[in-house]
Amino acid sequence: MHRLYEFLRRHPTLVDGAWAAVLLVMSGVWLVGIMTHPPSADSLGQGDVQQAASVPIALALCTVVALRRRAPEKMLLLATGAGLAEVVTGAFPVPANFALLVIVFTNASRNVRWASRFALAGALTAPTVHTLRWPNEGQGTAAAVLGTVFLTATFLLAWVLGDSLRTRRAYYAQLEERAARLEREREAQAKVAVAAERARIARELHDVVAHNVSVMVVQADGAAYVMDTAPEQARQALETISGTGRQALSEMRRLLGVLRTGEHSESGEYVPQPGVEQLADLVEQVRGAGLTVDFRVEGTPRPLPSSVELTAYRIVQEALTNTRKHGGPDVGATVRLTYGADDLTLLAEDDGRGAQRELYEVGGLDGLGQGLIGMRERVGMVGGSLDAGPRPGGGFRISAVLPLKSTG
Repeated sequence: MHRLYEFLRRHPTLVDGAWAAVLLVMSGVWLVGIMTHPPSADSLGQGDVQQAASVPIALALCTVVALRRRAPEKMLLLATGAGLAEVVTGAFPVPANFALLVIVFTNASRNVRWASRFALAGALTAPTVHTLRWPNEGQGTAAAVLGTVFLTATFLLAWVLGDSLRTRRAYYAQLEERAARLEREREAQAKVAVAAERARIARELHDVVAHNVSVMVVQADGAAYVMDTAPEQARQALETISGTGRQALSEMRRLLGVLRTGEHSESGEYVPQPGVEQLADLVEQVRGAGLTVDFRVEGTPRPLPSSVELTAYRIVQEALTNTRKHGGPDVGATVRLTYGADDLTLLAEDDGRGAQRELYEVGGLDGLGQGLIGMRERVGMVGGSLDAGPRPGGGFRISAVLPLKSTG
């Protein structure tokens, strides 16, 4: 039964053609019966005209049923023409007149407004015209009126059912369009999320590479310089390079793990994101590379949102990296971490020569320019503010305020 239903649903014209054939057979039998026992001719002597006109009218109405879905508006006009011909010639009403109900329903179910309104007008007038054109002499006035009302209600019901079907189709089409739009919006949001994640990973990679590689280069240069005169210092520098390289590899594995889809490391976990508690280790690492750093924590430390902790760590890391790269010899740095009631304040400055001003102003292409861009993006993601630039009297200063409470 399911296959039969699917076949019929895919071939609607075949179904309509079958119904048209049934109406044609019924109308043929009806006309044969009338011609075998013809009623008396009317006062105009049109008995022969009625019989001659009934056959093409029946064929036209059956054609209306067969092609109602292929050309509903044309079939509406054809049905109207057949109905007018039937009225003018006084042809015998046949079962094919059922096509008038069908075509009213069909056009009411479509989105062509003029055809739907035309069908409604025909539905309201056709029963009255029928009663006036073919009166039943043995029927009283009340019965005739009641019959006309009943036939009008039948035509009107066909139109209402068709219009309801049109409304339901429009509603389903709207739902489908809304679902498709929501799907497109989800895809767009997913693409935005992917782009944001890629940008975050790019910032992470920049911070990891810029800081750790910078430490390794400084230590390698120092080890090469004292290799012959101070082997113990060279050995310590190599140990620092080794530890820094392992730390860089660990963070690189974590970042690459983010890029994998549905994959995990052998242990199932990656190195956690660094936070303010790791700032002391970071400062010690930088001090080991030969940079003097005055690090202080003011206020009462307390748990912070992970995003704020990571942002604070990366800002200090980038600031100290830039100090080593651009500060020159004998540079010193100061790092202040202040816990406020509603925010965390960071101050990282140095007394070196600083980067060239034009690099700061245009966000140059070296590590400093990209680092400042990354800082601003990180601070913006947590709703904070960043002030970075050359310090009066020399050096460079970076100040950030990271809110600890949602601003709503």
